Amino acid sequence: MSNVDHDHGANCDCPNCGDPRSMDFLDKYLTVWIFGAMAVGVGLGYVAPSVTQPIQDLHLVEIGLVLMMYPPLAKVNYGQLSTVFRNVRVLGLSLIQNWLIGPTLMFALAVFFFSGLVPGLPARPEFFLGLVFIGMARCIAMVLVWNELAEGSSEYAAGLVAFNSVFQILTYGVYVWFFALFLPPVLGMETLVAGISEFGITPMQVFRAIALFLGVPFAAGILSRYVGTRTKGVEWYEETFEPTISPLTLIALLFTVIVMFAMQGERIVGQPSDVLLIAVPLTIYFVVMFFVSFGMGREIGADYSTTTAIGFTAASNNFELAIAAAVAVFGIGSGVAFTTVVGPLIEVPVLLALVNVALWLQDRYDWRGYTTGRLENSRPVDDESSPSGTDDD
Repeated sequence: MSNVDHDHGANCDCPNCGDPRSMDFLDKYLTVWIFGAMAVGVGLGYVAPSVTQPIQDLHLVEIGLVLMMYPPLAKVNYGQLSTVFRNVRVLGLSLIQNWLIGPTLMFALAVFFFSGLVPGLPARPEFFLGLVFIGMARCIAMVLVWNELAEGSSEYAAGLVAFNSVFQILTYGVYVWFFALFLPPVLGMETLVAGISEFGITPMQVFRAIALFLGVPFAAGILSRYVGTRTKGVEWYEETFEPTISPLTLIALLFTVIVMFAMQGERIVGQPSDVLLIAVPLTIYFVVMFFVSFGMGREIGADYSTTTAIGFTAASNNFELAIAAAVAVFGIGSGVAFTTVVGPLIEVPVLLALVNVALWLQDRYDWRGYTTGRLENSRPVDDESSPSGTDDD
């Protein structure tokens, strides 16, 4: 959205406004492009399954993720992160959402769908463990893209991701042990983890995953802003450089979607029922976590950009870490690894839909007076404007 005061509406030609006619071609048809990329990836993986080897050897998924995260992190005003880290209400809320509500919800969904306790749903220990591995890994990568597309605060998204990454390094192995090995026997579900005594996930394994997928683009973003603003000035950096690199996010996103779906194209076509079965609890998780977290953010009086960053940070997961851990413990061909790989394939369309929901909520509710977390560069709500909908509060 534009920071310049003017009337927005049907005749607005501002390139930063929400009028579809002012959006560039890639943004306007983003949903079409993503579903097209998914189809291309599945088709490529099914027709030419041998393509998975060069994708792995060349680390194309990792390259796509890093490139995708660079523009959002290059746009962060790092001078304001100290303000983000001083906001105890937002950080405390994020801790509750990511380290209490999220893992508990995923464990509950794993039990409901794959423990065998529910009539008609047979026990699938490998899917149960896969969901646990996913649920304990908080998002550090694609959340930055979803947040940017939904016009959330880049500073809060980056700050919350970094904040949660520190906890992730220290607690991921403990959380997996607690929800996968300790709780099931306590609740009478010993068969789900029969024959497994430990997972052996070390903090160093988690650190390496986070260093690659978050540390590299974070460092590139910080360096770009530092060099750019000091050599060319803030105005050039924000008005020329940032718009220039912005398309890289969506281009890299489409590339990443293609190679991710190509990696699993043969299995998606060959095991569609398993994919759909795993998709159900994951979809429920994403949707519930987003709405609960978004509502909690609004409840503490956070402005739209901060609330959106809170919502997407809690709703997404670190699939890169979950996949790496599952492969290390159970092997690439295991059902546990397969479940973690299905995760991002479901996240892409569901979180894309939630981006549109967030933008609708931005117009639906009156955000006047919601100032918790607002930073200096946040777009203020015009007190003279009226929302398109009514406020429920």
